Amino acid sequence: MEFVTLLGIYVCTVLAVIALLCLCSGRKEGFLARSASAASQVLSFVIPTQLQRVTQRALHRLFHTRSCLFVGLHVALQAAVYGEYTWEVFGYCWELQFPLLLLLLPYLLLAANVGCFVLCSRADPGIITKSNHASLVKVYACDGVLFQKGIVCPTCNLEKLARSKHCSLCGACVHRFDHHCVWVNNCVGAFNAKYFLLYLLTLTGTAAATATVTAAFLVQLVLLSNMMEGRYIDDEGRERAVDLLFLIQHLFMTFPRIVFMLGFVVLLTLALGTYSCFMLSLALTNQTSNEWCKSRRSISSHRLLPHPPGRQPAYKNIYSKGVWMNLKEIFIPATMVEGKKK
Repeated sequence: MEFVTLLGIYVCTVLAVIALLCLCSGRKEGFLARSASAASQVLSFVIPTQLQRVTQRALHRLFHTRSCLFVGLHVALQAAVYGEYTWEVFGYCWELQFPLLLLLLPYLLLAANVGCFVLCSRADPGIITKSNHASLVKVYACDGVLFQKGIVCPTCNLEKLARSKHCSLCGACVHRFDHHCVWVNNCVGAFNAKYFLLYLLTLTGTAAATATVTAAFLVQLVLLSNMMEGRYIDDEGRERAVDLLFLIQHLFMTFPRIVFMLGFVVLLTLALGTYSCFMLSLALTNQTSNEWCKSRRSISSHRLLPHPPGRQPAYKNIYSKGVWMNLKEIFIPATMVEGKKK
């Protein structure tokens, strides 16, 4: 029993660390990554060595090599949500004469999301090779703070371009590198950033649409049954008016899978909506996630450390050209011709 308890605690801890690593994927130096690293060091004193080695190999395979595991998990979650929506919610709503377009909206958004997912995962994010290096080097100028001239990537043996970064999972430098997304099993770079942004927006839309239809179905049930006007006997034998807590409990006991699915997609909508707003703000200001993280560190170090005149300058985003031009650059990546005009 003690071993089973220890194993259960260990599994929960590993899942928590995996969740942290998922959140900070592509940002190894971020706060969450440092916290996960510190937590793993503390846990190494109480976790058996053999289990540590197995976990390290598993985590290395998951987060340091390209793997389809998260793609499979992504598909499984969508299949579970849409299976429940189709099996129960759609049928009930059809009987209640919901508008057909409203019922089909989650499926339409799902089709768009799958298309963006395939394009994002299959498209070249902007892999820098010896053949295209000479043309891509002219697209962006080095700002002298985040990106310096003359630095060579030790793995690719090529000069690092402004706004590029070497991805250890893909084993190549990526032009206008944003991050490596485990959910699409590909880097997000100059040439597939538009697909990733559309993928995020449509994924948020699918979750929001599913949550809206499901919530509307439950509300309609409550209104048709006049449940809010009813009364119930509590555990102490007293008669009480139906309140929100009793209503939620009753719905959960009556439709457990539907209520559970609703809670899941609501949380998913909030999480995806927040991340989509963050990525959209980066697109509007012509920044990448990699540059945003590096700029935060640069600003912090500039404030904390004294710099003599003529030394390390403060960070300034030199790549922003206005909202509309920034959006245009996402959907029509900068070319060598545009780079020459700078």
